Amino acid sequence: MQLNEKQEKFCQAYILHRNATRAAVAAGYSEASAHNQGYRLLQDEKVQERIEELTSEISTDVDVVSEIEKQYETARNAGHGAVALKALELLSRVRGNVSDEDDATEETLEEEIIGTLHIIGFEKSFQLLAEAFPSEFEDEEDLPLEELSGTTDPEAGSNDDT
Repeated sequence: MQLNEKQEKFCQAYILHRNATRAAVAAGYSEASAHNQGYRLLQDEKVQERIEELTSEISTDVDVVSEIEKQYETARNAGHGAVALKALELLSRVRGNVSDEDDATEETLEEEIIGTLHIIGFEKSFQLLAEAFPSEFEDEEDLPLEELSGTTDPEAGSNDDT
């Protein structure tokens, strides 16, 4: 059995986005039903075969993963958190790590948050926390950012009486 036009469009969009919902919308399914349609289509054996066929046809002379990894490192080293995050997102897509399942656990979310905080740096992380929880940071200027970030000499700021 041949795929119909929408199914073919879904397959082509899926190999680009690696997201069934986005692929279903691109194929012409309504946004309201795209999640369900995408899931349903991924269960279809003919659709799976076509996706594998299209994926195997893709070839490039450019090592995309290496290029994106270089962009990530450059952005991270330059302190460009947003660019580094975008590069990580692209790496995830290229490697096929993007899942349509919402299998995030509290532990995995915490790990992702910690990784993101490391990328954007202490001061920006602290600033974002203050924006997210303004009542907790009313006296933000009274907090010793240098001591919290570890940028001061721990011996100089020691309160040991021994």
